[in-house]
Amino acid sequence: MKISRKKALKNMAGLSALGFIGFPEFGHSQSIKEMKGKINHSVCRWPYGKNTLEELCEAAKEIGISSIELLNPDEWPIVQKYGLTCAMANCVPLSLTDGFNDPKLHEQLKKDYFDLIPKVADAGLKNIICFSGNRNGMPDDQGMENCAIGLEPVVKKAQEYGLTICMELLNSKVNHPDYQCDHTEWGAGLCEKLGLENFKLLYDIYHMQIMEGDIIATIQKYHPYIAHYHTGGVPGRNEIDETQELNYKAIMEAIVATGFTGYVAQEFIPKNEDVFASLAQGVRICDV
Repeated sequence: MKISRKKALKNMAGLSALGFIGFPEFGHSQSIKEMKGKINHSVCRWPYGKNTLEELCEAAKEIGISSIELLNPDEWPIVQKYGLTCAMANCVPLSLTDGFNDPKLHEQLKKDYFDLIPKVADAGLKNIICFSGNRNGMPDDQGMENCAIGLEPVVKKAQEYGLTICMELLNSKVNHPDYQCDHTEWGAGLCEKLGLENFKLLYDIYHMQIMEGDIIATIQKYHPYIAHYHTGGVPGRNEIDETQELNYKAIMEAIVATGFTGYVAQEFIPKNEDVFASLAQGVRICDV
């Protein structure tokens, strides 16, 4: 069921039942609370497919979110019209299963990224997502070597434009069977092999809790390689409140303690009918 922004924001009072009391009433460009400024808040577009991008932009403005991400080039002007940015741009074409670990795709990926990179820079954006691809029987060391070879010209081209290429860590246990970049250590190893400062990891907390757990210690160890974070409740990838197993407040505090200055994006699938109420709740939890 499609929930309008107006209805969702009107029903924010329902959050009080979840223990989040004291939001000021919404009105004009007023956010739910004065942000503390330690976390830059973003939200991924895809969980809100029943809402228009414009509705999501308006809700983001009300909540205090400054970015809507995983958008294609034709969508960037829409968010910018609302004074928002896109903290993580999609690659072209978007594929999680076919990526830089396959040498047969290197030339096409180079062409696609070389075409995209100037557009991202012209739009004033800073980060572009990429993926390792599936193993398809390939040993992890060979996959890392292939990724490094394919990524090197792309990352160097991005460097010319002041952009960062970010490979996302995904779980291969539940959501993305056979995906190769499924452990933080492997991703960090790829960063070291490339040795280029503008290649980093997109650390998805939901995915890495499923694959390896030990979230805070992992962030503390590997934070120099991480440029971006995604959230999601475990299990189920729903709200990040007390209904799931992760303590997101503690995780965010650990992220802040590393000196991180990038974005944290909400990427959970709301179960609540008032999807923007859930989004505001997630931002409140993460605003440490």
